[in-house]
Amino acid sequence: MSSVLKGIAIRDSSRAPMQQLEYADVSMQQGIVGDARGGSRKRQVTILSEQDWTAVCEELKAPLHWSLRRANFLISDIQFSKQWVGTQLSIGEVLLQITRETNPCKRMDEAYPGLRHALKSDWRGGVCTKVIAPGRVKLGDPVLVLSLESQKKKLFF
Repeated sequence: MSSVLKGIAIRDSSRAPMQQLEYADVSMQQGIVGDARGGSRKRQVTILSEQDWTAVCEELKAPLHWSLRRANFLISDIQFSKQWVGTQLSIGEVLLQITRETNPCKRMDEAYPGLRHALKSDWRGGVCTKVIAPGRVKLGDPVLVLSLESQKKKLFF
C-alpha cells in the first residue's frame, strides 16, 4: 500500500478554528506558511495517521472529523510508534523528519469528551516533525518513508 496526503489544515492563532487547504507551502522557518504553531523547530508540522484517527473514532463511537485533532496533515496507510522517531517522510516537494510523539492536550477534551484519553495510547495523537527541505504539498501527494540509514547511503555512496 502506498501512503497519501489526505488532509491539510492550519490555524492562524492558538485557539482559532482549523482551516482546511488543498495545498500548502512549507518553509524551514515557519513550518506550514500561515500556521500559528510552525515556528517551534521540533514541532513545525504535525501529522495524524488516518488509521489511528479511525480507531479513536471507533473507541469514542463518534464520527469525528480529523481536523478536530488540530494536526496539520492527515496521511493514509501509516501507523506511528516510537520506532518512527528520526524517520524522514517525503511529501510532495517537502522533506520532514519525525522528532517526537504529539502529546494530546486538554483542548482535546474541550473539543470532544474523552478525546484526549483516546489519543494517548499507541501514538494515536500523531507525530511532530521538523522541516528538512521546504516546498509545496497538495492533497493526493504520495508520502514516501525514508529511513535515516537510506538517507546516509544516498549521501555517501
